[in-house]
Amino acid sequence: MKKTVVAGALGECVHVAGISRFLRLAEKAGWRTVFLGPAVPIGEMLRTAEAEKAELVGVSYRLTPETGEQLLARFAEQADELRSKGVHFVFGGTPPVAERAARLGFFEKVFYGGEAEEEILAYLRGASPSLLSEEDYPQDTIKRIQWKSPYPLLRHHFGLPTMEATLEGIRKIAEAKVLDVISLGIDQDAQENFFHPERQDLRRKGAGGVPVRSADDYRALYQASRCGNYPLMRTYSGTDDFIALAEIYTETIRNAWCAIPLFWFNQMDGRGPWDLEGSIREHQEVMRWYGERGIPVELNEPHHWGMRDASDVVFVVTAYLSAYNAKAFGVKDYIAQMMFNSPPGLSDAMDLAKMLAILSMIEPLQDEQFRIWKQTRTGLLSYPMDLDAAMAHLAASIYLQMSIQPQIVHVVGYNEAHHAATAEEVIRSCKMARHVIQIALYGQADMRVDPKIKERVEELVEEASITLETIRDLASASIEDPFVDPETLAKAVKIGILDAPQLKNNRFAAGQAVTRIDERGACIEVDPASGKPWNERRRIQKIFANINSKEVSI
Repeated sequence: MKKTVVAGALGECVHVAGISRFLRLAEKAGWRTVFLGPAVPIGEMLRTAEAEKAELVGVSYRLTPETGEQLLARFAEQADELRSKGVHFVFGGTPPVAERAARLGFFEKVFYGGEAEEEILAYLRGASPSLLSEEDYPQDTIKRIQWKSPYPLLRHHFGLPTMEATLEGIRKIAEAKVLDVISLGIDQDAQENFFHPERQDLRRKGAGGVPVRSADDYRALYQASRCGNYPLMRTYSGTDDFIALAEIYTETIRNAWCAIPLFWFNQMDGRGPWDLEGSIREHQEVMRWYGERGIPVELNEPHHWGMRDASDVVFVVTAYLSAYNAKAFGVKDYIAQMMFNSPPGLSDAMDLAKMLAILSMIEPLQDEQFRIWKQTRTGLLSYPMDLDAAMAHLAASIYLQMSIQPQIVHVVGYNEAHHAATAEEVIRSCKMARHVIQIALYGQADMRVDPKIKERVEELVEEASITLETIRDLASASIEDPFVDPETLAKAVKIGILDAPQLKNNRFAAGQAVTRIDERGACIEVDPASGKPWNERRRIQKIFANINSKEVSI
């Protein structure tokens, strides 16, 4: 049997929009709802609550605070018998009336009108009315996703050039209760040289994030988040000493999930000491380490290709290889990161088609031992410099992202093109994102049924399958699974099966790709000589023709 909530506007108040919203959320939370409408006398509300065997009664009043206070005092007096029988009472109204309702001490929870819908849902699903302690907020990624559904978790990158500023900012963000996951941005020396102080460069301290230099620094950052809505905390895998860092992260900040690439954070992109093949092996071992401990893993892989102007096909292929490797190395909960607007200039239709193609290819990998959770984000390189325009871009991008119903939205602050986000800008960006998400969840039009989008999805899946088959064929006969073989994967980059224009003159890659945004708004490969579009089969034939003519060496 569903629990019953009875609600209406009390006395002479006829404003019921807030009550309607509350009851709609109650239905989402599994309640049976009884709407009494406007201007309900005290006696009628209490008689109905008793007749309907209500577990919860919602009262609203939005008129003069002085009148409302007297009315609510009479209501509390007459309703006290029902409350003694276990019926719960909540109030919602304008802030001045809500303040007086709270002072009465009768209502279990008072809503002032500015609460996020996910907070109201949490209460209706049985969370503590106060939501004040760490126990009120799940501290496990998957449990928090399920607790907050249908709203996605919000994640935002944060890390300032000093420990002091970062600690203060984390406290502000947590107290604002707008962010579920603080994604620690740590400086490059911390990512690469945490265990090698002799390699650290004081001139680079704080470059790219907070300069953590000890386990106690991480503990302090985590402790700063133990307030407000007690957000989860996570950070990137680092670029050296991966397992040792994983142990530090797990012990100090309870790393919510590991974020690691497959092909990057090494000598190829200048962000780590490993060569390409060696880093692939190391990254696979990190996946295995986290998988054995039941900690989710995200491969922040395909967007690194997109940000270097790789074609949509390469983006999709590397997204598939990421999920495939995660499963192969024992990850149980895989967070599929999909960065929209990468490269900048994609049309919304073609951007969405690319993400749908990825989902079409990776979702069949799911089984009882491998679950996929969708995480979306706005393109790092897509924000305009003008901050007003950037705010609009943030909203438009997240609205598009909601088309694939993500469980996590990685909010990229509107200030990204201009400067590193302050705590205030993180909070502001998350509030914008939350409002856009709420609008989308009211009933977004389904863009996935657009024939042009469906056609592009089919095209991308077909083309990506050709590329994957080519990678499979690169392996020697002794290789059991080419898609997880570091030598084969590195070779695919070396000869240009996986390639991007911005890898030109890179000693680990071919760097021969030429891409363009076509008239549809898709990022496609073109013939370097003629500039005309070509498909994957023709592109790959040309690569091997060059190899055979000794223009390219393997």
